Amino acid sequence: MRVGIGYDIHQLREGRPLILGGVRIPHTHGLEGHSDADVLTHAVCDALLGAMGEGDLGRYYPSSDPQWKDMNSLDMLEGVCAKLAERGLRLVNLDTVVVAQAPRLGKYLVEMSARLAGVLRADPSLVNVKFKSHDSLGALGRQEGIAAQAVCLLASVPSDEKTV
Repeated sequence: MRVGIGYDIHQLREGRPLILGGVRIPHTHGLEGHSDADVLTHAVCDALLGAMGEGDLGRYYPSSDPQWKDMNSLDMLEGVCAKLAERGLRLVNLDTVVVAQAPRLGKYLVEMSARLAGVLRADPSLVNVKFKSHDSLGALGRQEGIAAQAVCLLASVPSDEKTV
């Protein structure tokens, strides 16, 4: 068994779409970043990479590299999933939380979970997405940004389940 934790935070900015867990959320602001700035998917990637002992997302998709400009973060997650398969690991479970004062995300959580589970090739019951406001405290409470945290548990794929 291997455990990983991930965290990401980005500033909100006008004129950008808000993407969380691969889902476009209607809002007046989106997240600033080199890629689509999907903090939830980035946190998931970092948790998975951490559990594998493979560093963080910046090692594979550095913001200094123009080829990753405006990249869909679910494509990054696909790349991380390929590393899982190469290492003979599978997801046991994933728990996440998005921290934002606004917008309210309750009605999008199931869709985010399903979208992430689809890329992870996992049953949606293994992928939990939660939302917490920041109760108007600090930069997140002032709606300056959105953050996300993720923790995952990985296990080795039994040899009888491995494909050739």
